[in-house]
Amino acid sequence: MKIRVGYEMIYDFPQPTPMIMVLGAHFTRASDVIIPDFLTVNPPVEITPYRDGFGNWCSRIVAPAGRVRLAADGMVRDSGSPDPIVPSAVQHAVEDLPAETLVYLLGSRYCETDRLSDVAWRMFENTPPGWARVQAICDFVHNHIKFGYEHARATKTAADAFDEGKGVCRDYAHLAITFCRCMNIPARYCTGYLGDIGMPKPWAAGDFAGWFEAYLGGHWHTFDPRNNIPRIGRVLIAQGRDASDVPITQTFGPNTLVSFKVWTDEVEETV
Repeated sequence: MKIRVGYEMIYDFPQPTPMIMVLGAHFTRASDVIIPDFLTVNPPVEITPYRDGFGNWCSRIVAPAGRVRLAADGMVRDSGSPDPIVPSAVQHAVEDLPAETLVYLLGSRYCETDRLSDVAWRMFENTPPGWARVQAICDFVHNHIKFGYEHARATKTAADAFDEGKGVCRDYAHLAITFCRCMNIPARYCTGYLGDIGMPKPWAAGDFAGWFEAYLGGHWHTFDPRNNIPRIGRVLIAQGRDASDVPITQTFGPNTLVSFKVWTDEVEETV
């Protein structure tokens, strides 16, 4: 299938303001890109691209004072298949893990392994190691957290989400990531496009999504405790230790977000 992906964000800036954006389909989807979802800025300014420490493509600008529009509109090919399920994927002993995965065992800004380690072992020690253990974690998080945009908070951590039992998709991901790391399973945060392709209507307004990947059986596998079912049309944008590594936009000065739109829509094929 073909999927149209894109966004429009409109800001008001009282003064020229530096920004960093982590936007656009991840390089691992490069062969699927039909129309690139290149960032455009209006009024036009110089865009400086760079790769961060996790390999994500990022962009830097200095937004001028006044109203600024950030937008992209692209198209990617997709298999149309739901997220794979691999029950046979095994958990590795820590000493056998590749060196590049070890950072995803450690605590991070939103994933406090030190605060939740005892809880994780108490709840998941007797689950079968490997895929079943990660799925048990996702099942718990899915049932434990009540979703609601009104529960979003920039400072909310995994421990906060556990204590409060409410949050948004990134809070589901942070809590599941933290439990996985506590159980010695590398887990990394993912942000990207995820619409409602294949789901019954009515559909919610478009938004970027947060999920995670766990390292099992020599590969990174997708898990989504917010939805907790395989979904169609997931398009990765960036990966990191948690949401602090992959903010969609990071502004270095006061601003007002005036408008925010995201789309991830299946494109009808013409015969």
